[in-house]
Amino acid sequence: MTIQTQRPDGASAPLSTLSPDLTGRHVLVTGAASGIGAACVAAFAAAGARVTAADLDEGGLAHLLESHPDARIGTRAIDLADLDALADLPTDVDVLVNNAGIQHVSPVHEFPLERFDLIQRLMLHSPFRLVRAVLPHMYEQGWGRVINVSSVHGLRASAFKSAYVTAKHGLEGLSKVVALEGAEHGVTSNCLNPAYVRTPLVEKQIADQAATHGISEDEVLEQVMLAPVALKRLVEVDEVAAMALFLCTPAATSITGASLPMDCGWTAH
Repeated sequence: MTIQTQRPDGASAPLSTLSPDLTGRHVLVTGAASGIGAACVAAFAAAGARVTAADLDEGGLAHLLESHPDARIGTRAIDLADLDALADLPTDVDVLVNNAGIQHVSPVHEFPLERFDLIQRLMLHSPFRLVRAVLPHMYEQGWGRVINVSSVHGLRASAFKSAYVTAKHGLEGLSKVVALEGAEHGVTSNCLNPAYVRTPLVEKQIADQAATHGISEDEVLEQVMLAPVALKRLVEVDEVAAMALFLCTPAATSITGASLPMDCGWTAH
């Protein structure tokens, strides 16, 4: 017997369907100009969705369109830490991927106050406002997916990353509240929790960590970044994008309020 579920368009589909047809769906991806965000844009567009790619980096967005010439991809250059500017983003969104993020490495007693505040605005306040804006559309149609690109640092802490860890832990809590409130409306909300991903953000962290710890960049990778993980590798952006896409498949219908580690065994300790 084949167990049936509901596709995003309301028709029944076998539960084994792992590649969603998102034709007609609108996806908003933040931090979309590079790294995980760009991989998500490509993955969702390939699944048939119309994708709005939002990022402050206009050059990166232009490169994204050059690399993925797809009429379904539109770009919006926007400072996602400017909370008032978020009102200019579309709200007819079926899948929201909160991905934008930055990092700053510094001891708590030396952490720049303005930098801490910026990270909270970008990585916690902004996702809250975006979720708040798109939920009415999701509720009205009885289907929606909130996908928060968190981090292993949403589940664990590391020294010198107080702002990032604080924001990611807050995002975890927000995601769970949205899962509880959205359940009766067909909306799921989950966090993806990768360990260090091979992105420009991580490459910059390597240099910052080398300066902070007084060691070489090669030693940072071996002694700091890969020390807590069982699989001695960086996570690739396509892996994270594939997991985000999976959360829109019928097979993921029952997954909500979850934190999904892609952490190479970090949290197994």
